[in-house]
Amino acid sequence: MANGFPNHPSGFLTAEAARSLVDSVDAFLFDCDGVIWKGDKLIEGVPETLDLLRKMGKKLVFVTNNSRKSRRQYSKKFRALGLEVMEEEIFTSSFAAAMFLKLNDFSPENKVYVVGEDGILEELKLAGFKCLGGPEDGKKNILLEANFYFEHDKSVGAVIVGLDQYFNYYKMQ
Repeated sequence: MANGFPNHPSGFLTAEAARSLVDSVDAFLFDCDGVIWKGDKLIEGVPETLDLLRKMGKKLVFVTNNSRKSRRQYSKKFRALGLEVMEEEIFTSSFAAAMFLKLNDFSPENKVYVVGEDGILEELKLAGFKCLGGPEDGKKNILLEANFYFEHDKSVGAVIVGLDQYFNYYKMQ
């Protein structure tokens, strides 16, 4: 009973303790990859569990550190898997980055350079920021020469970095 709930001899919570635990919680945060789905397949039991928690009046929040997709794109994936999840219930690292800039009064006059993919760009643009970079810069090349100097855009006031399958020397400079 180290966690305050009686354990079954198997080490699992008893049914009564599990009910008590669920009753004591107002909101549940779920990771997405490996918890709700694996690849493009829903994990068995997820729809029933989410339905039950919603019927109990629990708040559900879906979180992910995957910055490749926006909340809108994740909402589409949930729907494709047969789950009704609203964008407001989804928190991605892309959304967190955009909200961090917004809450810290990052000037919309400044640009944000993105080393990452479309999810970051979409969330930043929805928050009202001007962006550079992203997948488009994955097609750009630079010639590395001695004493080469690259002129940076002086209006860039922040750099947001996420997973970028198109990462290259151009983005690194």
